[in-house]
Amino acid sequence: MTMQSILGNFALILLLLTIATGLVWLYDRLHHAPKRRRLAEEALAEFDARQAKLVSDGIKSDPSARADLVERLQQQPTWIAYTGSFFPVIAAVFLFRSFMFEPFKIPSSSMLPTLQIGDLILVNKFTYGIRLPVVNQKVIPINDPQRGDVMVFKFPKDMSLDYIKRVVGVPGDTVLYKNKRLSVNGKEVVYEKLPDYLDEDRLQYFEHYREDLTGLSHYILNDGKLPPYVPSPDNFPQHELCRYDLEGFECKVPAGHYFMMGDNRDNSLDSRYWGFVPEKNIVGKAFFVWMNLGNFKRIGGFQ
Repeated sequence: MTMQSILGNFALILLLLTIATGLVWLYDRLHHAPKRRRLAEEALAEFDARQAKLVSDGIKSDPSARADLVERLQQQPTWIAYTGSFFPVIAAVFLFRSFMFEPFKIPSSSMLPTLQIGDLILVNKFTYGIRLPVVNQKVIPINDPQRGDVMVFKFPKDMSLDYIKRVVGVPGDTVLYKNKRLSVNGKEVVYEKLPDYLDEDRLQYFEHYREDLTGLSHYILNDGKLPPYVPSPDNFPQHELCRYDLEGFECKVPAGHYFMMGDNRDNSLDSRYWGFVPEKNIVGKAFFVWMNLGNFKRIGGFQ
């Protein structure tokens, strides 16, 4: 594992921080704190003996001296106090984002109009099953991804990168995309033409459609100026399951894999180019925009 991949894996960084701060916290609880208490008891016993002798000799003692001594004796070393105090917070964050919900930021326009650049989204980490963090190994199966789900996954060509696209093909499906129209298992997807969509970042209008993908309705964009064929697809694993021509492509989704496409169909680098997403790459299901600093109206759920 390279240093770049480690830095790109925030879950791994959190795990290492949790282990490091947890070891310090455990060291303090099991070794250093008992030692402090023992030394404190010995020091206080010696202090009390000296005070008792002073009183017996008629010398008045300082009533606050014992309290000051107790405070000093109970004080943790600075490195333990700072490091150990971070452990509960880091552990809670690690567990929450590993097994419950994880935040992501949308970096590109490939999912327009559903998701915009700058959207801060939440991803459900347990919808598709409980997975061990870092290694991403499923240990408790719950649900499988369905056509139409917006899914976050590890990019097959670089596992340090998280991608987000829509599931258009599940294991065993035949996905046909001809002249920018989608069919799944021989059934044509229903499209409803909408007024053109203005991409405010690019100041460009795109063809806008409501797409009914096997019962789930969502919105997509097409660029009428671009051709329907896929230019220069990669030689990805199991590429022999796909056929490309000037009108588009047809792919048979292998077992344990998924076919992903962006909603901004002519501006998305997706399974058409780099292939199928293995089940082991799944991160979770995206379902909610919790913030967009440039547009608060973006907050809410989406399909």
